[in-house]
Amino acid sequence: MGHFASGVTVVTVCREGTCHGITVSSFCSLSLEPPLVLICIDRRYSSHEKIQQAETFAINILAEDGEWLSRHFASREVDKFAKVGYHTGESGAPLLNDALATIECRLVDQYPGGDHTIFVGEVLAMAAQDEGRPLLYFRSGYHKLG
Repeated sequence: MGHFASGVTVVTVCREGTCHGITVSSFCSLSLEPPLVLICIDRRYSSHEKIQQAETFAINILAEDGEWLSRHFASREVDKFAKVGYHTGESGAPLLNDALATIECRLVDQYPGGDHTIFVGEVLAMAAQDEGRPLLYFRSGYHKLG
């Protein structure tokens, strides 16, 4: 699977007053009508349960200078939002200030997929920076376009 380049996202959610986030590269568009996206999360991660129980979540697409955000949200640090600039979206999910784009979703379905769960989100709102390029992940490393 390492030979397939993908974008890098951080999926964020707030539950019971606490925000959670996890780095995710398994993200894609599912449908245009209605607008649906999907993410795949390993069931062993603590963020899995938080997303599973949430009504809404956000997908933060990282810019090419966002490797530190990816590594930070992939870490075991307890309060991942203490050192990160973010604001709360209309859905109640945290949106990273340095994201290239954000997608707010309502959780509409979930399916088992081996050791992962496939979460389907209906797009509620989207925002993007006017300029910027995405961070890529390929062959176990971070890369930039070009």
